[in-house]
Amino acid sequence: MTNLQIFINTDNDDLPLGSSGIQWTEISAANDILIFSAGSDVVADGEAIPSSFQLSCAGVLLTGVETVVPHYLLADISAAELKEAVLMGNIDGRYVLAFDFDDETTSEPVLEVWDSSALSTVNLACLGAGTPSSSWFKGITTTGATPGDDWVGLALAGSSDNHFLWLNNENGPLLAAGTLYCNLKIVIPASQLASGSMNPIIVCKFTTV
Repeated sequence: MTNLQIFINTDNDDLPLGSSGIQWTEISAANDILIFSAGSDVVADGEAIPSSFQLSCAGVLLTGVETVVPHYLLADISAAELKEAVLMGNIDGRYVLAFDFDDETTSEPVLEVWDSSALSTVNLACLGAGTPSSSWFKGITTTGATPGDDWVGLALAGSSDNHFLWLNNENGPLLAAGTLYCNLKIVIPASQLASGSMNPIIVCKFTTV
């Protein structure tokens, strides 16, 4: 059976997984959390895992204009600290999220975003409130190339056409062990008026023998 490990680049250099001297942090799917934030003195790289109150204080303020979330951090529970992914977001970052497979797959791996671990609905406001094209989550596959500055990507919500990522650029299943990459950003529309905490699920799906 093929195993998957997911890593996030918590370094400043845009280099592949396994590059000498580059800090890639493995994400524990059962424990770790990705935090999307405006940032603050305590919600920052190297700081302790923040409280709900501290996260609220560091939330993105709604101003009536479209806003790209500026900070993307991993709450690394085993290390008890935040680690910022400075290459994630609206920049030309290629090696940001790495999906490392130790053998072949029988389907092409995909990245999806859902309301919950049931993987059945996309009703959260950040996922377009049931309209996938309105999702705040934007993603782009970077396995083959950098995304470019101010990349557009796809609005991610569920599994409908053009609202998930083919992590192998629609080239089909992996024929051997390999690593696939993508970048994510969150764009809050100008029309969003209500604030609050939301906890969508990001999932990588694939089949194997």
